[in-house]
Amino acid sequence: MSRIAILGAGAWGTALALSLARRSGHHIFLWSHSAALAEQLNEAGENLPYLPGFTLPADIHVTSDLPLAIFEADILLCVTPSQHLRGVLTHIAPLLTRDQIILSASKGIEETSFLRMSQVVASVTRNPFAVLSGPSFAQEVAAAMPTAVVVASEVPNVAQTIQRDFTSPSLRVYTNEDVPGVELGGSLKNVIALAAGVAHGLNLGHNSSAALITRGIAEMTRLAVACGGRRQTLAGLSGVGDLILTCTGSLSRNRSVGIELGRGRQLPDIITGLNGKVAEGVRSTAAALGLAARYAVEMPITEQVDAILHHNKSPKEAIRELMARPGRDE
Repeated sequence: MSRIAILGAGAWGTALALSLARRSGHHIFLWSHSAALAEQLNEAGENLPYLPGFTLPADIHVTSDLPLAIFEADILLCVTPSQHLRGVLTHIAPLLTRDQIILSASKGIEETSFLRMSQVVASVTRNPFAVLSGPSFAQEVAAAMPTAVVVASEVPNVAQTIQRDFTSPSLRVYTNEDVPGVELGGSLKNVIALAAGVAHGLNLGHNSSAALITRGIAEMTRLAVACGGRRQTLAGLSGVGDLILTCTGSLSRNRSVGIELGRGRQLPDIITGLNGKVAEGVRSTAAALGLAARYAVEMPITEQVDAILHHNKSPKEAIRELMARPGRDE
């Protein structure tokens, strides 16, 4: 069994720690950037701010000491918000050994560079890399509800190592070699979920939601293929699977933000109401458009979501413009 450092003690990091703890023999360290949160987790035995109701086993070691958390770890599971990944890795890069696997479970695109998480990792370290994605609400993983995810790495034995260490009776892990496809599926679905939430908030019915999801996967696939991903990857767990979950599930933060936008609330007020939790799509939308411009890929839904989020566009007007686009073949 492995020594695993989980970097990020939000809901998803905590849920993955609980899932890993169901496998006997793992040495698990859960790192929080906040000393106060680490202290609260140790005292209360549960993550009250981000994932209440789930007791942390005693063999999950919670700490705010980053060098201690990563010391001799076989796998560094990064569950920080995507915009903070570079800062965390830059801080620990001098401490890493070349054989430590960096596994990203952060679903986003870096805002200023438009880099995927694997590219951020490669710009800071030379460590082997894998990405974990797929339809997986933290609360349901924590509750041991059956979940299937995918791990992608360009090095097959790295993906197989993650598959072996993370698979449990409640978590089924598939492997894939298509890192760009898996990463972009996990990132772009958050943007489409915002749009689906807007449609729900406007009470537009099920037809519009189905249309947004279906045309959303077309957008996601176009960009993923342009970036070197495979079309069939976007038809799998990290594409269609995660998109359906995030666009329709009541636990989806991105969908919830979209719903409130559709109801007329302002984005700053909605973000404040998340109480520190992150809706990755809010910050990934502009980055997705930047990446699309780099590859000359058309993304009309993403453009309208960006206009709503960052340019005060009326959600009703955004929907009208999508419906008024010139006709084309499917």
